[in-house]
Amino acid sequence: MARKLKTYRTSLGFFDLAIAAPSMKAALEAWGADSNFHQGAAKESDDPDVIAATMAKPGVVLRRPVGSDGSFKEHAELPTDLGNARPTKAARKSKGSKAKKPSSRPVDKAAERKAAVDYAREERRRELERAREEAARQKERERRQQAVDKAQAAFDKAEQEHAKRAAAIQAEVEALEKRSQAEETRWDKEKARLEAALRRARG
Repeated sequence: MARKLKTYRTSLGFFDLAIAAPSMKAALEAWGADSNFHQGAAKESDDPDVIAATMAKPGVVLRRPVGSDGSFKEHAELPTDLGNARPTKAARKSKGSKAKKPSSRPVDKAAERKAAVDYAREERRRELERAREEAARQKERERRQQAVDKAQAAFDKAEQEHAKRAAAIQAEVEALEKRSQAEETRWDKEKARLEAALRRARG
């Protein structure tokens, strides 16, 4: 059975956020905030307008420019006047007293049940989206690993070929060096023989 939804609000970056969720934990997960974020920053809302907006789209994060008192929407514009984003003390007081007024709207059990079902559907959609994103990331990791393995194999093959060629050249160098030394030895002997004959011929 779907759990009853509540409306939670917080401020994050340039926006005030609101969502209809079964718990603060679920709201934090939807906002992408950590478990300690709610301390003094996020709270349950009893503003009937905010509740109506979130219950119309349960599980969807709604936004409005931070510090404004406009309606919450799925796609909100950035704040236009960040310099005066902080409300005055009087405005905060009036806003706080307004937020504390209990909802005068009658409880609609059918609407609550529909909102809970819609929230569950949205939660499943988010989970599927996260699963798709993770699958895409995994596929990209595997593609990169395959590219790395292919490049590494090509490098290893080329390195082995180079080592083989270098060894062959070194063997040729050593053979030439040996032939050169043999030729020097032969020439030394031939030279000595010919010089001796030349001396005898000169008398």
